[in-house]
Amino acid sequence: MMEFTAKQIAELIQGRVEGDENAAVHTFAKIEEGEPGAISFLSNPKYTHFIYETKSSIVLINEDVELEEPVSATLIRVKNAYECVAKLLQFYEQMKPRKTGIDPLASISPKATIGKDVYIGAFAVIGDGAVIGDGTQLYPHVVIGDGVTLGEKCLIYPNVTIYQGCKLGNNVTIHAGSVIGADGFGFAPSTGGYDKIPQIGIVIIEDNVEIGANTCIDRSTMGQTVIHKGVKLDNLIQVAHNCEIGENTVMSAQVGLAGSTKVGSWCMVGGQAGFSGHIHVADKTFVGAQCGVIKDTKGNGESLIGSPAMDPKIFFKAKAIYAKLPDMYRQIAQLQREIEELKQK
Repeated sequence: MMEFTAKQIAELIQGRVEGDENAAVHTFAKIEEGEPGAISFLSNPKYTHFIYETKSSIVLINEDVELEEPVSATLIRVKNAYECVAKLLQFYEQMKPRKTGIDPLASISPKATIGKDVYIGAFAVIGDGAVIGDGTQLYPHVVIGDGVTLGEKCLIYPNVTIYQGCKLGNNVTIHAGSVIGADGFGFAPSTGGYDKIPQIGIVIIEDNVEIGANTCIDRSTMGQTVIHKGVKLDNLIQVAHNCEIGENTVMSAQVGLAGSTKVGSWCMVGGQAGFSGHIHVADKTFVGAQCGVIKDTKGNGESLIGSPAMDPKIFFKAKAIYAKLPDMYRQIAQLQREIEELKQK
């Protein structure tokens, strides 16, 4: 069990200790669920009252927070407690021992190329011509298709399937159950039903991308579906054929992109937002939860909410009127009756 003192942690995150610099911790806990030997953090003012009663040994807290009562925990003052706890969690994760070695129950094509310090779990399958980079980890039941390229230090969790020919960069993380490179949804209506349009392209995923569980990224009809570097996708996201997602864009769960949608860099997309096909979303666009984007966006840091998507100011004005519609309907009906009565007179 790894243990760190307040002094060691403060040096790591450039913080200032208030209290016992030798206070030691070995785990993390939410401030309201604190326990001895745990480190917690306080960044949301709504949780400030918990700092007076938490049992955590150490609490990270912003420099500008003024406390009204004494606290029993040792405090580490930092500029941004939320960012610092993220750094500590990353450091803690890196300290865990990495899995290594190839399980004898894995099925690896003799035509595949396997790098150094690779982990391949039981019942993983690696096809002909696949290339697995140094330090990459493939958990049990992962399927790597023919001709797939994985870069260095990728982390592929159980039951991920990567179809033939797809190319992944370095430090790509894909969580359990995701499917990369399944056929795009391409069918041509015919007199007998629908004729399948072969999907002969690939998926390209660049460096430092993380993809959540059960997310699907379809291969392109021709060319590539591209996820650029630094993108973070949540669970249960659908990216259709020939889409492109720009650098460092983040998307919450259940977002859906129709075919050939192009999303710019540094965009933020809320849960269950949907995008029509063949549209362009400009860089740094904020798309709210359950938003329906049906046309190109303007850019310049635009924010959108509602379906169809619109400026938040217009949306809230419209919502205010929407709530009054029943009363307005009754008023209009009454006015119509009065007008009819006046006409008869």
